[in-house]
Amino acid sequence: MTRAALFQMTSGIDPAANAAAIVSAAAEAKAGGAAMLFTPEMSGMLDRKRARAAQAIRNEQEDRVLAAVREAAAREGIWIHLGSLAVVREDGRWANRAFVIDADGNIRARYDKLHMFDVDLASGETWRESSAYAAGDEVVTVETPLGRLGLTICYDIRFPALFEALGQAKCDMIAIPAAFTVPTGKAHWHILQRARAIEASAYVLCAAQVGTHEDGRETYGHSLVVDPWGELLLDMGGEAPGMGFAEIDPARIAEIRAQLPSLANRRAIAK
Repeated sequence: MTRAALFQMTSGIDPAANAAAIVSAAAEAKAGGAAMLFTPEMSGMLDRKRARAAQAIRNEQEDRVLAAVREAAAREGIWIHLGSLAVVREDGRWANRAFVIDADGNIRARYDKLHMFDVDLASGETWRESSAYAAGDEVVTVETPLGRLGLTICYDIRFPALFEALGQAKCDMIAIPAAFTVPTGKAHWHILQRARAIEASAYVLCAAQVGTHEDGRETYGHSLVVDPWGELLLDMGGEAPGMGFAEIDPARIAEIRAQLPSLANRRAIAK
């Protein structure tokens, strides 16, 4: 077995403060015996006021949060899945981008969120992610000390085709870092996480934002680890930030896939 650590955050509008929190979490995760730390979506800054946020969003080479996390990974000797940062792409548009950083501080994988959160909720909340961010166009997997990891971000969870592709890629784990709204979290969070784990016969690791943030939004929390059978191994609740740990067992993946070989049995459906 290999231990994973999940850092549940209440990210604010100051990237330096958020970076310091992640750096501290890396040390805590390493001390707790974790081989890899997972952080939420928009770990570096959560700010719905885009004019203000634009003053802090940089390209990868200039992003201070990314630099600090890479240094922390190398110093602590721990892999880090940085759930996502807002970064400036090569074409000048913004991307909601996840990073996998190895224990030497090298970037092993990048993933730009595929599905933009453009919704009008019954609660009155309106979100138009596509008005600021460009969607990604690639399915990404990467080998890590915990096994093969598939990358997704938050709203991606509602699109089964992505998870089918990750299942067919034989991912051992799928990361779903999130900043879920409270109404949608209460309705769908646990159900969707368990469904995706079962469908892919893989562990699902979901580091989440939680609580009331400086920009006024509220997020659902409940960072989860779900095993390939759909069993909850960790639920960090919806009240406060903190650190949680779970064991990833490769034998469990093999056991479930032998019992229910749904990935192997899947057939293409004619349109």
